[in-house]
Amino acid sequence: MPTITSVNVIDIRFPTSATLDGSDAMNPDGDYSAAYVVLETDDGDLAGHGLTFTIGRGNDLCVAAARQIGARLAGRDVDELAGDLGGLYREIMADSQMRWLGPEKGVVHLSAAGVLNAAWDLAARRAGKPLWRFVADMTPEELVAACDFRYLSDVLTPAEAVGMLARLAPTREERIAELAEHGYPAYTTSPGWLGYDDDKLRRLCRQAVAEGWTHVKLKVGANVEDDARRLSIAREELGDRTLMIDANQVWDVPQAIEWVNRLAAYEPLWIEEPTSPDDVLGHAAIRKAIAPVGVATGEHCHNRVMFKQLLQAGAIDFCQIDSCRLASVNEIVPVLLMAAKFGVPVCPHAGGVGLCELVQHMAVVDYVCVSGSLEGRVLEYVDHLHEHFTDPVRIERGRYLLPEKPGYSARMHSESIEAYRYPDGHQWGG
Repeated sequence: MPTITSVNVIDIRFPTSATLDGSDAMNPDGDYSAAYVVLETDDGDLAGHGLTFTIGRGNDLCVAAARQIGARLAGRDVDELAGDLGGLYREIMADSQMRWLGPEKGVVHLSAAGVLNAAWDLAARRAGKPLWRFVADMTPEELVAACDFRYLSDVLTPAEAVGMLARLAPTREERIAELAEHGYPAYTTSPGWLGYDDDKLRRLCRQAVAEGWTHVKLKVGANVEDDARRLSIAREELGDRTLMIDANQVWDVPQAIEWVNRLAAYEPLWIEEPTSPDDVLGHAAIRKAIAPVGVATGEHCHNRVMFKQLLQAGAIDFCQIDSCRLASVNEIVPVLLMAAKFGVPVCPHAGGVGLCELVQHMAVVDYVCVSGSLEGRVLEYVDHLHEHFTDPVRIERGRYLLPEKPGYSARMHSESIEAYRYPDGHQWGG
């Protein structure tokens, strides 16, 4: 019976601000970073790897919080932990002194996600299964027992969740076979970072077409004339392929309505994060005023309750879960279930180091276990930093290939950890 012997949390930062990869109207110069969690065991071949994502300064705060949260796992029996991941989640969330710092939001919640991601990775590795398969092999009752439905009963009860999962359980293998053959549909944000000049935008859009991408997203929101010019370039190169735009929260509600209506001629499928991520009613007002352009948000939704309110208010057309903003699988699955109940497609956010690796599993879980549908669903892809992972995502012709190796795909190469650990890695002058 393996036992967790230590919990290590490492500050990893990549200097992406130097190339403006990841640049947008709100975040012009981020250094993609991770509070990287490793659950070591007395079985030398077994460890759990997880992370939470930030964009530089403040990553050390998440590291400190994850160390406090994760310390309780040292000495735990791996099989007991893997058999009660819901209990682990509830134990972490029940720490009243840490909870006071949220509750269930901000640095503490991000850090809890990193620890829980590592725990799910450890459980899946112990079972010898990719995380998506580990979840898909759970019974509806087992999966619901692992999840958090607190504060959701006015919209979704655990019993109703079991019923939703049970209806699709007999056909799970059919959908798995379909994904194994065709992959999961995706879109790319890589051509569209705001700091890229027009020539680079044109070149990358042209490259995206050649690679088989049918959906491309551009960042907007700094200057409306610049946005119109960039969208015109993208339309020239993409033809009638699907285009999305993302403002990263920079607008007030009236400004968002005016700005998006000015760009509507370029036929974007959605505007992402048009205003404050906390403004549920603002999103609803924007959605009503800019139709048929859709509204997408969720990467900065603190928790499942925020998603409940967005869905109740009819504020979004696309639900964008984030695998580190929400507290791991335990909180993501209830959001997937609520979105399915409201008929809102889930299009996960993946713009950050390790996010593509993590969230591909949750997109598969949504299709195989929860919604049973690919209609309106595309999973974000950014072509940055995958080389630092031992099991990076695989993309062919604009689709994610089904992950095959055990775990949550979050393990980094030891060489990358040593090079980019902050502040003493050699990439940071250490």
